[in-house]
Order: sequence, then structure tokens, then C-alpha cells
Amino acid sequence: MDEINIGGKILQYRKMKNLSIRDLAKLTDVTPSLLSQIERGLANPSLNTLKTIAKALEVPLFTFFVTPVNTKELVIRSDKRKKMMLPDSESVVYELLSPDLSGSIEFALMRLVPLSHSSKELMEHEGEEAVFVLEGKIKLYLDDDIIILNMGDSVRIPRGTKHKWENPYDKDASIVFAVTPPSF
Repeated sequence: MDEINIGGKILQYRKMKNLSIRDLAKLTDVTPSLLSQIERGLANPSLNTLKTIAKALEVPLFTFFVTPVNTKELVIRSDKRKKMMLPDSESVVYELLSPDLSGSIEFALMRLVPLSHSSKELMEHEGEEAVFVLEGKIKLYLDDDIIILNMGDSVRIPRGTKHKWENPYDKDASIVFAVTPPSF
């Protein structure tokens, strides 16, 4: 894990506010020499000092602890998607649309060839699911109900609801779904 540079963040926000070290010192009752040491990584501020600095800089305290995101890691090119196939269903392909499963939501595409299904039995998972039919027509088994969804339709599946997807038709079907928390 990357080390968090709290002092560097304080320096960054201080400069964004066009404050000198002396200006920030007056606002926080922290000596200019201690602020200088904190910004250069030579001293560690107490939590109370950090709260005071955050208030003076008008930023939330957590701002000092957040690591920057590499935006290049957030984009998934269509030819670089992770593909998954379940062992008992070679005719259903899942493509992960989110970078990975480390976040709080899973975003994926499921393609079902004609006469295929996502599983033999109804399945359930801990998370809530939202689904959009991107292509074709699909049959959704939702607990004791069967729902036919056409291209452009969407559905929300509450957590713990047993369900499965089936394409009993003669054309391919694709659905895009989001699950929170991730379940793969």
C-alpha cells in the first residue's frame, strides 16, 4: 500500500487557498515551524491538529487520508475486458465491465446464446442487482414468477431473491447488470 503523504496534502491545499505558512499558523494556533515540519514529512500531526488544519483549509478531515486514483486504471477498453464462463454453462459468457471487484459495485455484461440459461437452479446472492436488457429477449425466473423482458426493459432484483436467466429463443440475448456488493 502506498504511504499517505499528509504533509504534502496540507501544503497542496494551503497553496490552493493562497495562504503562507504564517497565515495558516495564525488560523490554527500551530507554530509555523511545526507546520513546515509537517508539510515536509518531518513531523506527524496529532488528530486534533489535523482537525484544526482541515477546518482552517475548509476541507473535510478525510481529505488528508485519501490516496489519488490512477484514472488510467478506471477505464476498461472493450478488447481488454475480463471474460468469465461458469463451469456448468459454456453457452453463457460474462464480461466484467468494471475494472475489478475491489469496489463496492460489480458491473458486468452477460451474453446468452439461444437455448441457454445462467444456471440450472435458481440462485441468490447477498447483493441487490439492477439489470438492463441490451439485446434480444430473455426470460427471468424470479422466485415463483416468470417474467419476459424485451430489449430496453430493466429490472431490480432485491437482495436474497432467487433468480435465473434463460434464453429459450432463437436469437442471442445480452444483459448489463450491476450488483452491490460484488458477488463474483
